[in-house]
Amino acid sequence: MEEGGNAGLKDAESMHLRIRDRVFPGHPAGLIHARLPEEEKRETMERFSRGEIRVLVATSVVEVGVDVPRATCMVVEHAERFGLAALHQLRGRVGRGTRQSYAFLVYSPDLTEVGKRRLKIMMETGDGFRIAEEDLLLRGPGEMTGLRQAGLLDFQAARLPENAEEMLDARKAAYGILSRDPGLLLPENQGLRTLLQEAP
Repeated sequence: MEEGGNAGLKDAESMHLRIRDRVFPGHPAGLIHARLPEEEKRETMERFSRGEIRVLVATSVVEVGVDVPRATCMVVEHAERFGLAALHQLRGRVGRGTRQSYAFLVYSPDLTEVGKRRLKIMMETGDGFRIAEEDLLLRGPGEMTGLRQAGLLDFQAARLPENAEEMLDARKAAYGILSRDPGLLLPENQGLRTLLQEAP
């Protein structure tokens, strides 16, 4: 479950009750979320690790730092709400032992194109590097010197090795401009000068 404030917490609490009382009655089920006191979270995780709790309902607080080798199955509700990095981290919470494991990504039927692409990537690979690269392509790199962590840059960054030739051409052109007009004072270079002065 996504942590996302009260709605995420209510979803997790209602899912916990449903699983405990209707889906797996007689199997101890636990609940963990970010608002629980640290001691209660730790105790719940220890009980899950020992097998005293057989089913754990959790918000995305389990995305990192959970190492339970006996965990073999995970269901991620509303998978379309998570980015690729988060989905990869969540999926990595199972399969840490020697037994076969499964991660089921449950999603809304009215997926966006980006959501479809994300889930397709998750089905195709477990390679963290490929997932990170696809995440960068889908979300955009954000600002290198600013605060935005996603979105397209004001300029497009090239991709190596695909754009190597274009990058060499651009470098050659830049050196040509600077060799003729080091201070960018010529009228045809005023726009470039302004752009460079306004850059962070």
